[in-house]
Amino acid sequence: NRQRYLFEQVVAGIGGYGNCMGIPTVAGEVYFEDPYAGNCLVNAMTVGLVDHDQIIRSKAAGVGNHVVLFGSKTGRDGIGGASVLASQVFDETLEEKRPSVQVGDPFTEKKLLEACLELLSADLLVALQDLGAAGITSSSSEMAAKGEVGIDLHADRVPLREADMEPWEIMISESQERMLCIVAPECWEGLKAVCDRWDLDATIVGEVTDTKHLRVFFGGEMVGDMDAEALAEPPTYDIPQERPAHEVDRPLDPVDYPAPSASLEDILVDLIGSPNIASRRWVWQQYDHQVQLNTVIVPGGDAALLRIKRTGAGIAVCTDGNGRQTFLDPYRGGKAAVCEAARNVSCVGAKPIAITNCLNFGNPDNGPIAYQLAQAIEGMAQACEALGTPVISGNVSLYNESFEQPIYPTAVVGMLGVMDDVTANCTVAFKDEGDLVYLLGDAVPALDGSEYQKRWYGGARGRPAGRIPDVDLGAEVALQAVLRQAIAVRLLRSAHDCSDGGLAVALAESCLAGKIGVVLTFDEVPWVGGRSGCAASAVGAEGHSMVAGPLAARPDLALFGETPTLVVVSIAPADADQLEELCEAAGVPCARLGTVGGRELVMTSNGFAGSAGLRVSVDALDAVYESALRRALGE
Repeated sequence: NRQRYLFEQVVAGIGGYGNCMGIPTVAGEVYFEDPYAGNCLVNAMTVGLVDHDQIIRSKAAGVGNHVVLFGSKTGRDGIGGASVLASQVFDETLEEKRPSVQVGDPFTEKKLLEACLELLSADLLVALQDLGAAGITSSSSEMAAKGEVGIDLHADRVPLREADMEPWEIMISESQERMLCIVAPECWEGLKAVCDRWDLDATIVGEVTDTKHLRVFFGGEMVGDMDAEALAEPPTYDIPQERPAHEVDRPLDPVDYPAPSASLEDILVDLIGSPNIASRRWVWQQYDHQVQLNTVIVPGGDAALLRIKRTGAGIAVCTDGNGRQTFLDPYRGGKAAVCEAARNVSCVGAKPIAITNCLNFGNPDNGPIAYQLAQAIEGMAQACEALGTPVISGNVSLYNESFEQPIYPTAVVGMLGVMDDVTANCTVAFKDEGDLVYLLGDAVPALDGSEYQKRWYGGARGRPAGRIPDVDLGAEVALQAVLRQAIAVRLLRSAHDCSDGGLAVALAESCLAGKIGVVLTFDEVPWVGGRSGCAASAVGAEGHSMVAGPLAARPDLALFGETPTLVVVSIAPADADQLEELCEAAGVPCARLGTVGGRELVMTSNGFAGSAGLRVSVDALDAVYESALRRALGE
């Protein structure tokens, strides 16, 4: 009941605030895992557009310029929030550490946003910074350090919503809807007029100095003095690292995990109804994802797509991250998170250009956690370098532990992509009767770290085991380039990457999105019974019995195992030769699976030993897929 309450309230909070702001909430993902029960994670990504000539920096400048705080009044809400909990674990002293929660006011935030835009368009500001963790202290010290100047702050000038606040409370309050700016004296009246028009407090709380120190005054007395750079640029720690005991060098041997007696249909229905896979419609229907009328591809696909008005161009956004995978291998998991996010953006036709990230980990004072953090960062860096996607912002959330039980090491990646023609896009949905379905890529699926492993082999707590497949970055780059090229010339009717639940779930999701069936055979798939011989090249990568030969003897692994760098696409029959030639030229494996049509998902293969394949109606899958999350919430 507690987890249901937390989930419902988080969704309501995101929807309530975002809807009031008039900002569409267009993408996201949800995972439910036992290690998050004590520390639920909520990561948010916001994307904005700015004219190049109106970019404002947060670098303080101009000795004698005013330091102005504007927006909401300052209270005790948030004291001991991010600035304290960022370095604490939850244990039996939890109540002593409980902070006062920041009180959000989306209407004030909307007014603050509009006021900021008006101030920027009027060129009234020298520098601008939001107030986040540690409040005025962090924002002022960061602005001073960036500008290599000092700032004198008068805490007793800060407008308060509570009486008798101490100077330290004022300085570290994390009250929401506040901004700190640097303004020249001659621009102060103009700034004040704008804030008055938006009914926002605006107060001169300090001035820029040449001391390079942040000095705090209260009642005419200096109560704090510290080098600004020392506050804004902390030292780099060399923390001892220790490889976790559960991490292994080789993947599991499927011989030790015999196929379940259940039918392939039963397994697919179970996976499609998993809270980690089922439709998120219950979530995104609470969000206004069409406000501003720019949303071209709505939530529910691989990535959202929005038009940039008056340009014909578009931007694609998505978030990805899988704590189970990073738990098993943080280096490979970090790499996989970046690649999946980029793959999702490429599946709608956009070129990935940059990422932001949130690194959610346990206590880094513990050697295994420090190791996971370092390895995940290294994996992400390798993927970003290969894909050409710089890390332009980010956030780190550490000490996520309850009673010495850390969360899964969770690297969440937010990816941004761009496309010149927003109308040349692609969705996950199968479209028309007779369209041909292809599988691009030949990476071999694995049980390790999969949703299938969790639900069918994981035991009561569903702990993952083994080692996840590595991402072949060269193959990943080539696959994504082919996707974008094919979508740009309107060759693809649909594209959907294979991730949670494997190939079978990806195919089912494309059927569900298009409300149409598909008839498939896997005889051409290299790791089932294909003609290309690609399966042999995959053996040496890991060297275990699962890929010692085709997966014909284990149709469950072929269908529900997971691996990166696989995408299901559909095309018009007349375009088959063009797609195959495009893939051949790029060195991307391409296997024809079957044909769109009917009202059933049918999978067969002459190579499926002892199995008649799979046959299930799209309507039956839809009933489970659309209701599973609601059922999990007790509705």
